[in-house]
Amino acid sequence: MKPTAFTFLGPVWLALTCALTGAIPQPEIIPGPYVLGPDSQPQPGVPQGREEKFPLPTSRIFPGADHDCWVYVPAQYDATQPACVMIIQDGGGYVTRDGQWRMPVVFDNLIAKKEMPVTIGIFINPGVVPAARDGALPRFNRSYEYDGMGDRYARFLLEEVLPEVGKKYVLSDKPDDRATGGASSGAICAFTAAWERPDAFRRVFSTIGTYVGLRGGDDYSTLIRKYEPKPLRIFLQDGVNDLNIYGGDWWVANQAMHRSLLWAGYEVEAVWGDGGHDGKQGAAILPEALRWLWKDHGTTPVATHPERSKSNAAQWADLAHGWELVSEGHGNTEGPCTNAAGEVFFTDSPRARIHKIGLDGQVTVFAENTEGADGLAFGPDGRLFATTQQKSVVAFDPVTAAKTVVATGFAPNDLVVAANGNIYVTEYTAQKVWLIPAGKNEAHVVDEGIGRPNGIVLSPDQSLLYVADTTGQFVYSFQIAADGSLRHKQPYFHLHLPDNSDSNADGLCVDKDGRLYVASGAGVQICDQAGRVNAILAKPAPGWLSNVELGGATLDTLYATGGTSVWRRKMKVQGFRYADGPITPEKPRL
Repeated sequence: MKPTAFTFLGPVWLALTCALTGAIPQPEIIPGPYVLGPDSQPQPGVPQGREEKFPLPTSRIFPGADHDCWVYVPAQYDATQPACVMIIQDGGGYVTRDGQWRMPVVFDNLIAKKEMPVTIGIFINPGVVPAARDGALPRFNRSYEYDGMGDRYARFLLEEVLPEVGKKYVLSDKPDDRATGGASSGAICAFTAAWERPDAFRRVFSTIGTYVGLRGGDDYSTLIRKYEPKPLRIFLQDGVNDLNIYGGDWWVANQAMHRSLLWAGYEVEAVWGDGGHDGKQGAAILPEALRWLWKDHGTTPVATHPERSKSNAAQWADLAHGWELVSEGHGNTEGPCTNAAGEVFFTDSPRARIHKIGLDGQVTVFAENTEGADGLAFGPDGRLFATTQQKSVVAFDPVTAAKTVVATGFAPNDLVVAANGNIYVTEYTAQKVWLIPAGKNEAHVVDEGIGRPNGIVLSPDQSLLYVADTTGQFVYSFQIAADGSLRHKQPYFHLHLPDNSDSNADGLCVDKDGRLYVASGAGVQICDQAGRVNAILAKPAPGWLSNVELGGATLDTLYATGGTSVWRRKMKVQGFRYADGPITPEKPRL
């Protein structure tokens, strides 16, 4: 297999021209015809594995869908040792020994040479929901299952397929021992399973991948650049004469994927040809592709490479150290905020407690019987302000935790306190934003109409107010007038949405350079001052991510709350305290 990084073609003058004009050099094209090599043919003395039709129950995740499935078991399989696993989509086309792909033959030869580990192959066809009556069509799930974004197919594999096959064969549950693969829509499906669950799958074989706009796959080349790099190894193949139809240009889309993966520092290899939307080149290079996918298995695991990533996530977060669990076992964590010392406080609403994370990392109870305190914010007088489930905003003494009622009469959710003492509060059930003026004990409405106003923060210079809309795609921006009222409302920060979901944007925080951090369904989305998502940090765990906060002694640790736990990770940015007064960050690049 020839090296396929974006190499210059032709003589030196072409390279010089590209350098001077900024033109993008073209990838190396390996022309056809493409023929199967010796590793795709049965070899004397090589033990042959066996293939069997494997029954799967009707799916629950894809309701009513039946999936044809075959399992390849290598001759070297030992039931006392967990086997590696490779799952192939459109599996019926790969599992035969005399077809185009002949994957069992390739597995036989490479396993015998120890060029890939002992691997059980699972070959699955897309789901079909049988027709409801005679003369009616079945529902064909291929595009829904394969082209769809999100974690549905990964859950299908992890919750239905692997446990079922695991009843008969001993399968490894280590992500480094698992690979996925396929062609066309099967390829993007394989990538999506690994992208969504890198804790379960690390190796991806993709030919003529459908990374186009059928069901959102064209977003991948952008998302790869924004998400913090994931520990994946990806092999790509495509041909210059691949499809160019209503959904997009396959050749261009695969080039964009490759460039994005390289840019973000992934382990990626690619082979390009002059073929069309077929498996000819993919089948011919299959042995070499598998050698590369499984290279160093057992000695060097697939990993991220932040040192070669150009992503903003690598610039702003310490990617060498991910999320660290701080505390768990709570009812529901929310409202992290930071005091003058850098200690972080958070709420457990169901248990009516507020906890404090000390600078030594120890978690203690700060206050009990908090009336279900939810959102928290420190004020300029050092008091800890909180929203409660008793339709009130209260303040806690920072030493004694004595509670004082500040305002009542509405159902507050989250809040922020400005250096001048003004308090802004969201009420998502009524779609309102409230202002409690400094020194006052009553609130009045300053905005109405956001779908579900939730997290709320100020810009570093405290001239703008940001409000998250949990049910929408935007975080709203308001300019604050001299009297504290709001004006010039805009759906300003444009967020990425998980497939078939709202943004689930909840808590917010801001760093001293004016970047906005949004706890969302897609992870921690980091926006620049111009309203664009520049980077996305992975969620510390599946489930709802409720809030984020920069804290610690030097305000360079990002804390996250959600469900029953609290996490933290080191950052390369720094937070600030509103109580210290406005600070003006540099003007953003527009």
